Amino acid sequence: MKSAIAELEAKGKAARAAARLLAYLATDIKNKTLQNISDDLLDRKDEILVANQVDYEEAETSGMNTVMLDRLMLDSSRLETIARDVLAIAALPDPVGETFDNRTMPNGLLLSKKRVPLGIIGAIYESRPNVTIDISALCLKSGNAVILRGGKEAIRSNHALAAVVQEAAERAGVPAGAVQFVENTDRALVSHMLKIRDVIDLIIPRGGAGLIKSVSENARMPVVTGGIGICHTYVDRSAAIDKAVAIAYNAKVQRPTVCNALDTLLVHADIAERCLPPVAAAWARADVEIHGDKRALTILKPDSGLKLIPATEEDWGKEFLSLTAAIMVVDSLDEALEHIERYGSGHSEAIITEDQSAATRFLNEVDAACVYVNASTRFTDGSQFGLGAEMGISTQKIHARGPLGLKELTTYKWLIVGNGQVRP
Repeated sequence: MKSAIAELEAKGKAARAAARLLAYLATDIKNKTLQNISDDLLDRKDEILVANQVDYEEAETSGMNTVMLDRLMLDSSRLETIARDVLAIAALPDPVGETFDNRTMPNGLLLSKKRVPLGIIGAIYESRPNVTIDISALCLKSGNAVILRGGKEAIRSNHALAAVVQEAAERAGVPAGAVQFVENTDRALVSHMLKIRDVIDLIIPRGGAGLIKSVSENARMPVVTGGIGICHTYVDRSAAIDKAVAIAYNAKVQRPTVCNALDTLLVHADIAERCLPPVAAAWARADVEIHGDKRALTILKPDSGLKLIPATEEDWGKEFLSLTAAIMVVDSLDEALEHIERYGSGHSEAIITEDQSAATRFLNEVDAACVYVNASTRFTDGSQFGLGAEMGISTQKIHARGPLGLKELTTYKWLIVGNGQVRP
């Protein structure tokens, strides 16, 4: 274990040295790196998919649940999407060096702020090999070095992907050591990684509630947490039924194993009898199991083809990550807002309504990273928001909230230019 810790610390020193050079690296070199990564992902597709298949089969044999297996799995389509996202990041403006808030003080001092990288990002993540590419690409474009520590369940996939990034970066002229990959899967290394605040400037965990809680409680450097999404969609009394059905279906079914999928559908009592049957019928085509409150079940029970279960207190505020959804009938917008405040996780919340005043209240009063009117919560995604990809989805309020893109991986410094001024 001592040798593994020594290796981690050596990687940290190499990343620190690279970070000093990365902070001023030319944009064209960074973009060339991203172009190389995108090309190499496709050129080395077979190698990557073979590694992922071995990881997947081992995880399946060990009893990994379907949610994690879905996140672990790569195929040609997913690799092509990842490669496109890398190119999308390359096409975005480079945030590093941007100056803003320029002003002249009465004494003649010229003040401005300049956007600079954070330094070294530590990424600790589970199961999702795409994170290796997303985080590396965002860090490189924003001028940050990165230390990647994936889970053992994806070690072969992550190793293959990290090699793609490192070799692509080297060819483009990125400083050696900018992307570090921790190959040792001993969990004790994570504990040590959380202590080296003189090396790592920010930790971002990606994974389940247990990982996020552990990192948040034990890290000695700042942490950006999120990813736990208990997402509600509220169907207001004025909602258009066709919109409600389409959005509820997409938010629940399009990819149910992710953090921005719908968990609880709240429906105004005035529209429940017209809205719930078509929503449930649409969900039934995807075999969604419905945990309904008493009023919802009263409306839906005549349809014997539905998978209906009486909801319990545990169903409110539960992230299902599966083809399961809870339904509650509420008597007012106020009741819906109170329910979301009590059970929501601050991730993504939506209202379906044709009433502008209800929409405005929902936007103003719901305390979440992403608040929607007449749209699916499945859009909470860096790529969908035009960020190319994301480091994660923050549900905290400092220093960033929602999908973390390039600007969220920077800070700023004050620039003060004078002409001999002294303070009186």
